[in-house]
Amino acid sequence: MAGKNIKNELNMLDLAPKFKELTEHVLYDDIWQRAELSPRERSLVTISSLLSLGRFEQLDFHIQHAENNGITTSELTELCTHLAFYAGWPAAVSALTRIKNRTIR
Repeated sequence: MAGKNIKNELNMLDLAPKFKELTEHVLYDDIWQRAELSPRERSLVTISSLLSLGRFEQLDFHIQHAENNGITTSELTELCTHLAFYAGWPAAVSALTRIKNRTIR
């Protein structure tokens, strides 16, 4: 999951050097690289979790990574539709709004 976007996100973490180190080395260099789930599957799990928990601020970053991992806009919208029944309609609408705003750019 390495790349320019991760480096940009990590630059925001300069305020907390240890947090940045853990994010970079444990989360991205270890967890995201494990063979049991593909990056594509990890993106779906991550977006599902963020949507379900209402962590919309982090969605833009992970939607972009999902696209980089081969997930289509159609798949993302279907994911939101499915999760609306489990995580709540407002959460799904908020996520769909983020997805729509990305496709308009």
